[in-house]
Amino acid sequence: MNMIDQARVGTAFDSAEDYARHAGVQRLVAAELADRIAGLDLPADPHVLEIGCGTGFLTRELLARGIGGTWLITDKAPAMVERCRAELGEAEGRAFAVLDGEYGIADHEARYDLVCASMAMQWFDDLERAVAHLVERLAPGGHLVFNTLAQGTFAEWHAAHAQCGEEAGAIAFPPASELEAMLRRFEPVSLAVTRHVEHHENARQFLERLKLIGAGTARRGHVPLSPGALKQVMAGFDTAGAQASYEVVTCHIARGTA
Repeated sequence: MNMIDQARVGTAFDSAEDYARHAGVQRLVAAELADRIAGLDLPADPHVLEIGCGTGFLTRELLARGIGGTWLITDKAPAMVERCRAELGEAEGRAFAVLDGEYGIADHEARYDLVCASMAMQWFDDLERAVAHLVERLAPGGHLVFNTLAQGTFAEWHAAHAQCGEEAGAIAFPPASELEAMLRRFEPVSLAVTRHVEHHENARQFLERLKLIGAGTARRGHVPLSPGALKQVMAGFDTAGAQASYEVVTCHIARGTA
């Protein structure tokens, strides 16, 4: 179980006004996920559910690759849903809704040929349970394709804290090996781990960017550092190159036709 304050996460993303402008890695991994999805054997007119649409990075990339059909585009943050709607526009077969992809899906009765999510499911409390619920929403022959973050994410920021004898307040993601072991139960499944590095001018810019994309929420129970300790950590981060890694685990689960 993740130590995530769901209310604070939702509020953070609702207030992330500059998300689209500052979410460079998020845009990149959405394009990579769309490439993977475009290679699937989907029906000519698929039923698609997107979880955690944000401002529409994945949605836009999939539409550009010719994934049509009937869409339900969702996010738990109402402001994100409205931004995605404004970015993409209304169209036949395209519906937008506020939906909690973890807790609001269990009683959802519809079945989908594709359920997808990019950089959303790392905020779930219980990923394994959520994945099981999403697999149940697949039609025979359907696909669940998503990416999530692993322990190596922000490794440099965590290292800067450790060097000062401190512990980062950033949410700790599970090791990629742990995610892979957990997801292997959903056969047939394919998994891939990639690493992306984002460069910053300094620690202040890194922290500001996290806030602007709504990802700066600390784990539950974290006690903020004193100003002096934070200054030391930031100096260490800058000395190490002011870069931040994202370790991304991509998962594709297919449901049989039987």
